[in-house]
Amino acid sequence: MLLVNQFTINVGFYMLMPYLAGYLAGPLGLAGWAIGLVLGMRNFSQQGMFLLGGTLADRFGYKPLIVAGCLLRTAGFLLLGMVDSLPTLVVASAATGFAGALFNPAVRAYLAADAGARRVAAFSLFNVFYQGGILAGPLVGLALTAVDFRLTCLAAAAVFAALTVLQIRALPHRPTTEGRRSVLTDWRVVATNRPFLLFALVMIGSNVLSFQVYLALPLQAKEIAGSGAAGTALVTALFVVSGLLAIAGQLRITEWARERWQPGRCLAIGMTILAVAFLPPTLATGSATALVLAATLLSLGTLVVFPFEMDTIIRLSGNHLVATHYGFYNTVVGVGIMAGNLFTGTVFDLARDAGMPQLPWAGLALIGLVCALGLHLLERTQALSPVPAAA
Repeated sequence: MLLVNQFTINVGFYMLMPYLAGYLAGPLGLAGWAIGLVLGMRNFSQQGMFLLGGTLADRFGYKPLIVAGCLLRTAGFLLLGMVDSLPTLVVASAATGFAGALFNPAVRAYLAADAGARRVAAFSLFNVFYQGGILAGPLVGLALTAVDFRLTCLAAAAVFAALTVLQIRALPHRPTTEGRRSVLTDWRVVATNRPFLLFALVMIGSNVLSFQVYLALPLQAKEIAGSGAAGTALVTALFVVSGLLAIAGQLRITEWARERWQPGRCLAIGMTILAVAFLPPTLATGSATALVLAATLLSLGTLVVFPFEMDTIIRLSGNHLVATHYGFYNTVVGVGIMAGNLFTGTVFDLARDAGMPQLPWAGLALIGLVCALGLHLLERTQALSPVPAAA
């Protein structure tokens, strides 16, 4: 149920969001700063509220937060399709983002609790459904948006409305076992968990590198093939390669890695693969083949990292305040991604102007190697070892 839930969430989300900027700029005629405000509000309201969403899930149970998030996203997508004033669009965008902050930590904590000792395998399968939704959503959205973007909004809202009803009727309620301490006390428990904090900080690098399939690689694809049909085809190829590799290879790769290495070693090796992914465009900056190879290696590194990353969060939480730990982790990583993307975009512009286009790619590879070393040191000092569950 949780896997189908996540697949459908991604279908509903990605059938709309890739085309929102074009709708705001085209039919609505908003200025660039206004488009940035609307899109930025969605990201801020999700990343900035993950901690609150995780805390609420630990206090009131996972199912109520999943239902509330689906219901709120239904309202947000309906509003996006019905209004055209900037203030209302900002409110609608914020609602869709906050919805993600409500259900994302709850879904992952619920999955971890239900999977028990099979957590790594469960998160591996979870990523297959997750990537499947990312692949299917834009295809559905492309067909609907060709008719009218408002139709896409209504269809996406209908998807989340159906999900809301489905969660209410079919998802079992899992009572929370957490005490009724103050929220600040719960946050203090997480914030003083030193191994968890060190892990979160190191893993900013992994998430920044993985995100480059949405930023650096598409930018370079446009540089190589232009902004027309050829450029769009190359960008599409990057996403298709990543998605198909995840769907076809995630379970096999996870099982293969788990049979050979401890979780900490799997994380360090996956991070190293992420770093190596940026070497082909460093050595052949203008090559489309090098870019596709980079996308393939990025996807492979992410497939190695993701299940063990999710499992390590639970182990470092001591199976206590799991959703709050997920929320805190996503907030830290989200801030890191925003800062990393700002830095990456700036460096790309400066390097292009200076005639050194290979420099950003080499810098990203270096970030990955530093983070891989950080994970190796955390493993050697046993900072990633399981901690006893809280009484």
